[in-house]
Amino acid sequence: MYMQRILFILIACLLLCGTQANAQRDLSGQTGLQLTTGSVNRFLSWKSGGECHYFTSLALTRTNRNHTHWFFGVDYLQKDYTYEGEVIPKAQFTGEIGYFIPVLSDRGRNVCLRVGLSALGGYEVVNWSESLLHDGSRLTNKDCFLYGGGLTAAFETYLSDRLVLLMQVKQRALFGTAAGNFHTEVGLGLRIIIN
Repeated sequence: MYMQRILFILIACLLLCGTQANAQRDLSGQTGLQLTTGSVNRFLSWKSGGECHYFTSLALTRTNRNHTHWFFGVDYLQKDYTYEGEVIPKAQFTGEIGYFIPVLSDRGRNVCLRVGLSALGGYEVVNWSESLLHDGSRLTNKDCFLYGGGLTAAFETYLSDRLVLLMQVKQRALFGTAAGNFHTEVGLGLRIIIN
């Protein structure tokens, strides 16, 4: 709940402080640094009982001549499970390479809806590699390598010449895990155009 409040305040400040943007958008060679965070498999990140379901990603984007862009990122996802009052975390550390195409946009490209496909690979840690639980039970799920892909729909709007607000929904399909192959991420983010 605390993280959601901070994110809401940050976005509200950016919307209030945003200036009129008159520059061209999606220029060839434009590079952006993007931070996105949100919830996994539900609208709220926290549930009573101490369970957390959230993700955070940091990425670099590069715009092409045809207004498409490449996406290179790292992602942290945590999804908690409860067993007899004890919270058991599952954390995924993944790298991502994706390609996004614009589907809808206004004439000045101030607002754009993009769809992207990406390849994902990484590592999953269950209960921070502790298999023994408080009651003497043992986890059968082990740490493992992950591979798969993702499908993303992202809505982007420029707040200023170098600041972009993002709202995205991503469906991840990862294999190699025994704790669920499909996860839906819903998040908000900011991209700063660095050149």
